[in-house]
Amino acid sequence: MSVLTVEVVSPDKRVWSGEATMVSARTLEGDIGILPGHAPLLGVLVDGKVEIKVVTGEKQEFTINGGFLSVSNNRVSVLGQASE
Repeated sequence: MSVLTVEVVSPDKRVWSGEATMVSARTLEGDIGILPGHAPLLGVLVDGKVEIKVVTGEKQEFTINGGFLSVSNNRVSVLGQASE
């Protein structure tokens, strides 16, 4: 089973990192869902929630106050002001 390696990073620390099966977020272009094998992407995040479905089945949810989302080679980086 293919998975995503995900990092949620704020300017001063790494908020969360781990493996996931799905990431969903809201960008300027609208809501987006990232699954393993997703095409490379760089998106601008708007204020809202980023949800991460961890490989164990748990769901991690973060409130993001703007930032960027980068996807490449099954790696997802969420860069922005985050609070749990």
